[in-house]
Amino acid sequence: MNKDHNGHIEGDDTLTNRQGHPVTDNQSVRTVGNRGPTTLENYDFLEKITHFDREKIPERIVHARGAGAHGYFESYGTINGEAISKYTRAKVFTNTDVQTPVFVRFSTVVHGGHSPETLRDPRGFAIKFYTEDGNWDLVGNNLKIFFIRDPLKFPDMVHSFRPDPVTNVNDPERMFDFLCQTPESMHMITFLFSPWGIPANYRNMQGSGVHAYKWVNEEGKGVLVKYHWEPVQGIKNLTQKEADEIQMKDYSHATLDLYEAIERGEYPEWELYVQIMEDGEHPELDFDPLDPTKLWYKEDFPWHKVGKMVLNKNPENYFAEVEQAAFGTGVIVDGLDFSDDKLLQGRTFSYSDTQRYRVGSNYLQLPINKPKKHVASNQEGGQMDFRTNFGEHQNPHVNYEPSLIGGLKESQNPGKEHEPYVEGNVKRETISRENNFGQAGETYRRFNDWERDELIANLTGALATCRKEIQDRMVDMLTQCDEDYRKRIAEGLKKAGEQKDTKGEEAVKQAEQMGHPSDPY
Repeated sequence: MNKDHNGHIEGDDTLTNRQGHPVTDNQSVRTVGNRGPTTLENYDFLEKITHFDREKIPERIVHARGAGAHGYFESYGTINGEAISKYTRAKVFTNTDVQTPVFVRFSTVVHGGHSPETLRDPRGFAIKFYTEDGNWDLVGNNLKIFFIRDPLKFPDMVHSFRPDPVTNVNDPERMFDFLCQTPESMHMITFLFSPWGIPANYRNMQGSGVHAYKWVNEEGKGVLVKYHWEPVQGIKNLTQKEADEIQMKDYSHATLDLYEAIERGEYPEWELYVQIMEDGEHPELDFDPLDPTKLWYKEDFPWHKVGKMVLNKNPENYFAEVEQAAFGTGVIVDGLDFSDDKLLQGRTFSYSDTQRYRVGSNYLQLPINKPKKHVASNQEGGQMDFRTNFGEHQNPHVNYEPSLIGGLKESQNPGKEHEPYVEGNVKRETISRENNFGQAGETYRRFNDWERDELIANLTGALATCRKEIQDRMVDMLTQCDEDYRKRIAEGLKKAGEQKDTKGEEAVKQAEQMGHPSDPY
């Protein structure tokens, strides 16, 4: 150990940023108060997330394995019998005379572009609405919650889920080494290791926006809103044994299922439901409503049906459409807004930054990403710029604003600006109502018996490969979730003893023993 000139203690294992600055808090971004919003001068976070966005080329950093389709969305125009305009002025919801074109991309999260679609993994559910006010991207997943609540932890989380950087082999111990020290992950773990972690296919999969967003009406009043996509075809999930059997036959079954259903004219449909909550801290709740690791239970915050989505056209070229489709949580239209959810704000920066890197700075000029309306911008140059974003009557000599000689003009605001009031000390701190274990236990108790049995078997099997200190931490957290949950996992681990997963070693030996000699040619 040694001290720098400011007296800070620093050792060889001290975490620093790329500038060599010691990182004193790697758990929380800086926010106004402990609930947010996030401040822009989060240098450690910006450096960390922008480097993470650029780790791999050209495949997506996450959600590399995917399938997609075109379709449309129709709003019902009402919510609980009232005009939807009471809550939002977004035309995609208020205008019931149009079918809004959409492109949807389904995906797994962690593994590569040709990985099996039967792997246990959250599923991405991203929708690009080509609205009359421009693009709106609703980027979420099938499990309605997430592992973490602070964006500073996102690169660490994904790194721990990925293969060992030395051996390039997946190792559950790396994942649980991270998760056992991330207590807010227990709710997502409970879903992921249950049958909900392996949807049967994309057509029978639910989706959600995960985060609390906002709707804003003409008066500028905002309410918190959560989005839920429910498949009209019904929800179907797989046991691990069923998934293994499918994988032996085909590792692209979900992509094939979606494509062939649309070709047959069996167009999959989802109905969109929303939950609404008045904006604010809601001290009556035992959790923070902005926490993305939590559900808003239906019995407390009813679901309201507001529209439907139909997918009726397959892509003509996978690369041009599915692979180059680029989504971002920051892409919203008038009448929609962001909440102060820290993870949402971090993703809002990261996702579009990733697309500019992965697809290019002019990714929005590609047909799959381009809005289906008038586009005129002063942004120019960059790789592959083919100048599609200039106004019809714009003076080509003027690429700035304001201008008196033919430049682009600002638009009139269609309603009153939403102006939430914020005050507080700028700090690095977790939220005050973490309640990391309550909903994990509640979810466990709400599962059907077969779902609980599958969860116990899958989670025990994965934890059995980990060292004892990781197992002990996980069991300790399960104690705080539900006693039966803890007891069954602890008993399963005791039965497994110090057993390590030998399937990989067995496969290596089998390949060596079962290989048939051939003559050279």
